[in-house]
Amino acid sequence: MKVILKADVKGSGKKGDILEVSDGYARNFLLKKGLADIATATGINEISQRKKADAYHKAENEKSLRELAKQVNGKEVTVSIRAGENGKVFGSVTTGQIAAALEELGYDIDKKKIVLKDAIKTLGAFDAEIRLMEGVSAKIVVNVIPLA
Repeated sequence: MKVILKADVKGSGKKGDILEVSDGYARNFLLKKGLADIATATGINEISQRKKADAYHKAENEKSLRELAKQVNGKEVTVSIRAGENGKVFGSVTTGQIAAALEELGYDIDKKKIVLKDAIKTLGAFDAEIRLMEGVSAKIVVNVIPLA
């Protein structure tokens, strides 16, 4: 019997998959618990249309993220922080401060996407990486200056 899964089923498949399962498994477990529907021509067509739409939206999202990475790559941002006379910083520069500096330049990037190799605890220029998604990243330079 062909069924369309309405939810993820461990050992069988993920939501939206079209499966060929035994009649007993379909009637006594999948259909009874509401985990699947019997596959009809309209249901199969609807699933294929939804998968095409999801693939299109994913491709558009990836394209826009690649464009954003291209724009941001190599940019320099300046972060001001309280520092002592010898250049020692009180605290450290956070990814939130870097995200705020990028926002001032017109780039809306989540602070969770910014990756620092080490904590920034001194004045100077440091490299940071922005990982927008798997395989899409950009490098920026963070200039840390003392607060005036």
